[in-house]
Amino acid sequence: MKTMSDAHRHLASYDKAIEGRREHVKASTAFGPRRRTLGLAKRLFDIVFALGALIFVAPLFGVIMLAILLLDGRPIFYRQVRIGRHGRSFNCLKFRTMVRDADLRLAELLDSCPKSQKQWLDAQKLSNDPRVNRLGRFLRKSSLDELPQLINILRGEMSIVGPRPIVHEEAVRYGRNLRLYLTTRPGLTGLWQVSGRNSLSYQERVQLDVRYIRTMSAWLDARIILKTIAIVVTGKGDH
Repeated sequence: MKTMSDAHRHLASYDKAIEGRREHVKASTAFGPRRRTLGLAKRLFDIVFALGALIFVAPLFGVIMLAILLLDGRPIFYRQVRIGRHGRSFNCLKFRTMVRDADLRLAELLDSCPKSQKQWLDAQKLSNDPRVNRLGRFLRKSSLDELPQLINILRGEMSIVGPRPIVHEEAVRYGRNLRLYLTTRPGLTGLWQVSGRNSLSYQERVQLDVRYIRTMSAWLDARIILKTIAIVVTGKGDH
């Protein structure tokens, strides 16, 4: 499958380059004292918000874990390697919403269905994804599948608000904007989520990430959080 081979070649090139870029990225994040102060305040907010949210949703957390265990067995959590700040990889946590052999099913689907292959390569998503189970559809529609990412936030791997957490295969799509992307933590929510989500093209998502990083502020984060709450409540823009 030529297109997938191309993606793997890009990934290999990224892996070779990322180590050399990390120190450069650290040195290139000189946004000035104001941005550094914002970063410290943002991190403090992340810790307080995530810790409070985990305590508040602990009963719901337990119910979801039990439901997954009873209806579909283990594993309860889905871990996927994503790219974090300064290019460090981390395991992004979600409640498992797919069948247990989801990766195998995806490979088989992409090999047998050109339409699905094109959709996956264009957007890294599938509409009406056949891998998602019944409980998973509910968790995704309500965004409850992303609750475990509060743990990623406490670990310092993610932020409440930030650019989309991407997998290594997606790095090449950011082109020259990758260096900017690597200067900040990916977010549980972000400008991408409140600006159309599934209706956006991949390049539109990249541009929203770039716009967020360049214009980051406490006021912008507050607006995104409020809009995210509205989306979760209404179910608009679910994935």
